[in-house]
Amino acid sequence: MTIKVGIRELARNSNILDDYDYVEVEDKKTHEYKGLFISPKYADDFKKFLEAKISKQKQEALDEIMQFVGMCNGDTQNMTSQEIKACKKAKY
Repeated sequence: MTIKVGIRELARNSNILDDYDYVEVEDKKTHEYKGLFISPKYADDFKKFLEAKISKQKQEALDEIMQFVGMCNGDTQNMTSQEIKACKKAKY
């Protein structure tokens, strides 16, 4: 079960967390999203999901940087970008 509560409601009654699996917290004045509470029974699954997502983002950033490594070594001096991509794909 899910619910959306305000910060004051949560401060006054923290037992709300016991009754719901997914609790969204927002500032009722500004309607700004403040956070999320997840039931302990889903915490491990959510943690694994976040770790996988963060790992994927780091790998994508690393892949973007690694495409320029050959240029620094002079390996790809006279190659076009298409030839460089073809070489990278052949290595993987």
